[in-house]
Amino acid sequence: MDTLLAFRNGNWIPNSELRISVDDVGFQTGATVTERLRTFRHNAFRLDAHLRRMRRSLEIVGLEAENNLVQIAQAIPEFIERNARLLADDDDWSIVAFVTPGVLGTNRPTVCVHGQPLPFQLWAGQYERGLSVLVSDIRQVPSNCWPPELKCRSRMHYYLADARAAAAQPGARAILLDQDGFVAEATTANILLYREEEGLVSPRGEHILSGVTLGVVEELADELGIPFVKRDLTVDELHAADELMLASTSVCMLPIVQCDRISIGTGRPGQVFRRLLAAWCELVGVDVAKQASRFATRQA
Repeated sequence: MDTLLAFRNGNWIPNSELRISVDDVGFQTGATVTERLRTFRHNAFRLDAHLRRMRRSLEIVGLEAENNLVQIAQAIPEFIERNARLLADDDDWSIVAFVTPGVLGTNRPTVCVHGQPLPFQLWAGQYERGLSVLVSDIRQVPSNCWPPELKCRSRMHYYLADARAAAAQPGARAILLDQDGFVAEATTANILLYREEEGLVSPRGEHILSGVTLGVVEELADELGIPFVKRDLTVDELHAADELMLASTSVCMLPIVQCDRISIGTGRPGQVFRRLLAAWCELVGVDVAKQASRFATRQA
């Protein structure tokens, strides 16, 4: 039987044997630098951008960057090659790379690349029906704890915010504010507002984890002639938006049709979202909504 393989500390092992020690600092404290990327047509998308962001995260944490990144840069395409026989031609991968300081006192980091077929069933129908969000009373971690640009596994505030949102409104996702009460981000995605008189608006980069996907949306907006602005955003502005949307690696983009139980725009995915998603599909050569819908049906 074919076995999904994962990379750990220079070795390729069955994914079922992938472990991290309970004495690993990454497990004990959440001190884990990570990146999640996806493939389109079995090719890693914007790998260089993910590696640049990971380099910055390693530098912030004080972990050696060069050797760790060399391993990861080689392991990601090798993961795709080694596991290619396990993936249907029109399916794609979700790939995770992470680095921890390793077991305390060893001075040997844990370096890992693993993945799975994208779980399309989790979001397939949301391209057409949209999703609901609730502004959480749990705030973004202040920058004097760690800078927003650090992508790490210390995400208890995300877990709590989404759990409270789902308890208050089943299926809803959480939106976090920063310490000053401005809109920051969703738990695993950047948020974008669209106003006809202004264009697309993103929270300022120094207040959020600036996503690779968010950068792609900005590029597509420029190509489509849609203004793209970065500034502070208030909750009232979310409620009054013509459109709201999320941008993240696995889903690319999703439309928000309700915020705090207030309908956004017409209460349906808007035209700007549809234009951007169409441009995204053209860029990657995949109809991401159809791909998700097809595999969600197959996996159900």
